[in-house]
Amino acid sequence: MEVFEYKFKVLESHLDTFGHVNNATYLQLFEEARWELITNRGWGLKEVQEREIGPVILELNLKFKRELKNREVITITSQSGEKLNKLVMTMHQKMIKENGEVAAVLDINVGLMDLKARKLIEPASEWLAAVGYGEDMLTK
Repeated sequence: MEVFEYKFKVLESHLDTFGHVNNATYLQLFEEARWELITNRGWGLKEVQEREIGPVILELNLKFKRELKNREVITITSQSGEKLNKLVMTMHQKMIKENGEVAAVLDINVGLMDLKARKLIEPASEWLAAVGYGEDMLTK
């Protein structure tokens, strides 16, 4: 699977009263990276609204490893994982500091939801390609 990178700088608005990134902000930043990934690969908000089909997080496991501080430049890597069944797949994300230390790790289970029917649907090949599955995984 391809590994996608998203860079950002920690800003004052990301900080809590302790002077480091607030725990809930980690989830927001990981989500920004996922939106950047799918938007750049043809399945952004416009497509979600037009198709009325979009990604939903079903489960997540977030591990905090290192503190993030103001004005640090961070890289988030995102990589699709295995298909758990015909409706659910995994994704693995890491937040990496400039010195190479991993600041946080997020593992999620994600599905594709039909927004009109309000139920999970089997992902189309365009969706699988948007999240980085190679040709070999599109048929599995």
